[in-house]
Amino acid sequence: MVIKRIGPLSVAKISFVLYAFIGLIVGACVALIGMAGFALGDAGRTGPFLGMALGVGAVIVMPVFYGVLGFLVALISAAIYNLAAGIVGGVELDVQ
Repeated sequence: MVIKRIGPLSVAKISFVLYAFIGLIVGACVALIGMAGFALGDAGRTGPFLGMALGVGAVIVMPVFYGVLGFLVALISAAIYNLAAGIVGGVELDVQ
């Protein structure tokens, strides 16, 4: 079996979902770090809600950022694959 063409939009949609999920995990980690800084007393210098606002912002912004970036990179990568597969013949898979 030889893969000669990949649908760029279908790959991009799957990548959007996968990278948005990764962004949610990264955003949650950033939120925890922000809340830890708030709990350790660093909030006195930066304002009482800055750590919490950055944490909530990270949970919202990171999935969107990662999802959009993953969508664009996958879309471009699939299009480039289609060009390269047209020249060299695609990827050969041995499936049982």
